[in-house]
Amino acid sequence: MLAGTAHAGAVLDAIKKNDVVTCGVHTGNPGFALADSSGKWAGFDVDYCRALAAAVLGDANKVKYVPTSGQTRLTALQSGEIDVLARNTTWTYTRDTSLNLVWVGINFYDGQAFLAPKKDELTSVKQLTGATICVDSGSTTEKNLADYFAANGLTYKAVVFDQQEASHQAFINGRCDVYTNDFTSLASFLTTEVPNKENYQILPELISKEPLGPAVRRGDDDWFAIAKWVLNAMVQAEELGVTSHNIDDLKANSKDPAVLSIAGAGDDLGRFLGLSKDWSYNIVKQVGNYGEVFDRNLGSGSVLKLPRGHNELWMKGGLLYSPPLR
Repeated sequence: MLAGTAHAGAVLDAIKKNDVVTCGVHTGNPGFALADSSGKWAGFDVDYCRALAAAVLGDANKVKYVPTSGQTRLTALQSGEIDVLARNTTWTYTRDTSLNLVWVGINFYDGQAFLAPKKDELTSVKQLTGATICVDSGSTTEKNLADYFAANGLTYKAVVFDQQEASHQAFINGRCDVYTNDFTSLASFLTTEVPNKENYQILPELISKEPLGPAVRRGDDDWFAIAKWVLNAMVQAEELGVTSHNIDDLKANSKDPAVLSIAGAGDDLGRFLGLSKDWSYNIVKQVGNYGEVFDRNLGSGSVLKLPRGHNELWMKGGLLYSPPLR
C-alpha cells in the first residue's frame, strides 16, 4: 500500500462546505426510494445515499434527495444538480462511455420481465406477438423490448410514458396488455399498488441483464473513489459478519485486522480518501452492511420479501464481491 493522504476533490469540498450530500433518487419506487407522508425517504437506493453521507459527513441524515425521472436522472447528474445518482439505473457501455458519467459498481443485479393478467393464461414472452405493451421512456427497458421482439420476429405496439407512475396507472386501467420493467420493479408494483394482485403474474423469462448501480460525473477521481469504496465497504462488512448491532463489540474485542479496519480501530484507511478514520464505522453503525440494507428494504424484513438471488454474497453462491479493504 502506498503511503500518503488523498486530497479532497471538488465534489467532496462542496459537500463539506454545504454539509449535505445531494443524491438523485427515483420519484417513487417502493423498496428502492419512496418518501412517506412526512417527507421522510426510505429504500435500498436511499440507504446508499445515507451511507455516503455517513462516510463523508459522519451523519447519515445529511442528505438532500432530488427525485428524478427516467428522462431527467442523467442530465441532473451531468449538470451538477446532484452529486451522485442512486436510482436503479442500468450500467451500460453507452452510458459509461459517452455521457461523461461513470458507474461506481453494481449494487443490484436485475433483469427485464413482463407483468400480465392471469386470465390471458400466458406462459412465455414469446406469446406476446401483437400485444400492446406499456413501457417507461428513457430506460433500457424500451430498447431491450425493441431488440428482443425484433430478434424473435414478434410484433408489438408500445405505449410509452415519461413517468413510471403513468405507466402503472395505464396498466391498471387496462390500456395495455402487459407492462414491462425490471423484475424487481414489477414485483414492487404488484405487491404495493396493483388491486387484486392475485389476478396477475410476472412471466418467467428475463429478456435482459440489468446491472444497477450508483453513478457519478467523470472528472473527479477522488469523489469516484469515495462513492466506489462506500459501496465496497458495505459489502465487505457483510462478508466479515460486521453489522450495525455488533460493530461496537467487535471494535472493542475483535483480533481480526480486517474487522478492526472496518470498525475504525485498525489501520487508518480513511486518510487515503480524505475522510476520517471512522468513515466505514459510521456507514455500518448508522446504515448497516449490504445484507442489512437488502433485508430491510427488499428482503425478509420488507413487504416485498424478495430472495437475495444473484445479489447474495459470492461465498453463498451470489455475485456480490468486494475488493479487500487493506
